[in-house]
Parts: sequence; structure tokens; C-alpha cells
Amino acid sequence: MSGLLALLDDVAGIAKVAAASIDDVAAAAGKAGAKTAGVIIDDAAVTPKYVQGFAPARELPIIWRIARGSLFNKIILLLPVAMLLANFAPWLITPLLMLGGSYLCFEGAEKIFHVLFPHASHAIEEDMSIKDPGHLEEQKVKGAIKTDFILSAEIMTIALSAIEAPNVWMQAATLAVVGIGVTVAVYGSVALIVKMDDVGLYLTNNAPTPIGRGLGRGLVRFMPVLMKILSIVGTAAMLWVGGSIVIHGLEVLGFGWLGHLIHDWAYALGHAVPAAYEGAAEWMAKATMDGIFGVALGLLLIPLATKVIGPVLKAFGGGNTH
Repeated sequence: MSGLLALLDDVAGIAKVAAASIDDVAAAAGKAGAKTAGVIIDDAAVTPKYVQGFAPARELPIIWRIARGSLFNKIILLLPVAMLLANFAPWLITPLLMLGGSYLCFEGAEKIFHVLFPHASHAIEEDMSIKDPGHLEEQKVKGAIKTDFILSAEIMTIALSAIEAPNVWMQAATLAVVGIGVTVAVYGSVALIVKMDDVGLYLTNNAPTPIGRGLGRGLVRFMPVLMKILSIVGTAAMLWVGGSIVIHGLEVLGFGWLGHLIHDWAYALGHAVPAAYEGAAEWMAKATMDGIFGVALGLLLIPLATKVIGPVLKAFGGGNTH
């Protein structure tokens, strides 16, 4: 009997350790996931465009296919690579982060450039030439998964740099939780966003009360506004996150003058306002300066990416890379 009690006590002890490990993974995943917020916002803002123009019945299946591709990108392709980098070539993480941050700056600056200097989109012209809806859906899903791969790589690299785990298994588990959690958050939000106008239309036509019908009309009118807001927020987040990543990377590599200058200016601006608003003002000033740097870097990268890198990748990949 005493042996059985001792065994049960050991099992209980193991269970407590396991529960503590799960709590540690969850806490680390939450901390690491918070670092990726800017990229997540952009991911959620970008994805709805891939279901525009399709029948409402096809919207959720398309989102589900993209979400499955995103999970494959993060868990099957990127997670093993991230673990190999973290344990065998950690010196590569900062340059890769800077490369991803530069891509975010390029994407954000290109969106601003297109707003200021609008021109016809080659991708839209290609879409208009595709008459088969099934083929168009296949092309859209493939394009979305390719875009997701780049954003997922950035998310996983940022999360990896923020994880402080005692061993490789905890590190891998935390990164997997981040990958799954981000995917659920992004594509769950996207599903809600793209179906909200259908909900509004349903309420407009079928709600039993004037309040319900008014709510439906409000949703239908608000959704285009929300999409514009998401696009603006996503672009700002890309430039802020991308700029801050590159600036921090330069500091790590020994070129810290720009980061120190921005810190000093943000500190001075923060202390120029009442004490109650110091923290918020300092953060806003730093985020703004990081974003301005992101815009400048992105504008410099546009000709390089469109005239050199893009054509080379297209030649080797045999398709549209943007």
C-alpha cells in the first residue's frame, strides 16, 4: 500500500511539473506573440483582399485553405528551420530579422507610393483575364499562402528572438504555440471581417425589429470603412515594426548611433509633457521615428526590389512573386 501511495505521489509530482511547464510555455508564448503584433495586424489586414470578388459561399472555404497553408508554413517548414538557427547558427537571427524588417518597410512604403502615384495593377489585369472561377480561386489561394510564408517567417523569427526558454523542447513548444495561436487569431479575425457584411445584409432583410434592421444597415455601411482602417493600421504597423527591427539590428551589429539618437529624442519629447503622459508620449515619439525611418528605408528599397530582385526571383520562380 505504501508503495502505491509513493507511486501516486510521484505521478502527482510529475503532473505538477508538467502543468508548470505548460504554464511556462503559455506565458512565454504570450510574451513572444506580443512582439509580433505589428506583423499580425498587417497579416489580418492583407488577407481579406484574397476573397474579394468571390461568391459568399466560397469565402470561408478559401480562408480555411489559406489558414491550413499558413499552419503548414509555420509548423512544418519554418519551425524546424528556426530551431536549427537558434541552436546551431544564432548569429544569423539578427540579419534575418533585419532582412524581414526591410521587407516590411518595402511593403509599407510601396503601399504609400501606390496611393500617392496610383497606376494599374498587373496582378489585377491578370485576374481579369482568368475566366474560370475555380482556377482563379486556386491562383488566389497560392498567392495568399506565398505572402503568408513571408509574414509567417517574420512572425516566427521575431517570436524566436523573444523566447527565453531553459531548453530546446520548451523553445520548440513555445514557438509552436505562438504559430498556432497567431494563425487562429489572424484567420479567425479575417473570417469574421469578411462575413460581417453578410451578417449585416441578413439583419437588414430579416431582423424582426427596426433596431435590428438598422444595425444591419450600419454593419453594411461600416465594413468598407473598417477595411480602409485596417489597411491604414496595417501599413503603419509594418513601417513601425520594420523600422524598429532594422534599427535594433543595427545596434546589435555595433551601429547603435541611430537607435541612441531616436531614444534620446523620444526621451526628451516624453519629458516635455505632463508626467502622467510621459510614458505614452515617449513610446509614441519612438514609434513615429521608427516608422519614419521605415518609410525612408522602404522608399530606397522600391527600385532595388522592383527592378532587380523582383525580376530575378520571377525568372527563377516562373511566376509573380509579389
